[in-house]
Amino acid sequence: MRRTYFTITGTNHYHGQDFLKTGMPVHLVKEPDNKHDSEAIKVELEGLGQIGYVANSPYTVLGNSYSAGRLYDKIGDAADGMILYVVTGGVLCYVENEN
Repeated sequence: MRRTYFTITGTNHYHGQDFLKTGMPVHLVKEPDNKHDSEAIKVELEGLGQIGYVANSPYTVLGNSYSAGRLYDKIGDAADGMILYVVTGGVLCYVENEN
């Protein structure tokens, strides 16, 4: 298994990120009908719903993590991920891929 890293952004538009912790599972869902970004991937937390989006801008992607555009074809319509770090600039997570 290989880890592919991504950044959650936009949490301030939902519930913030103060409650997010390392090891929390997240669920990714593609939004092909999103009117702002056809490669949008929303991020959900069980019991709470949407908490943000996978970052899709060089200004919001942390470190070597993938943008939504780079991650889009590496997952199905949905995928499960895990929070790795919560920092001021965003939330770094990963999904596990077989390749």
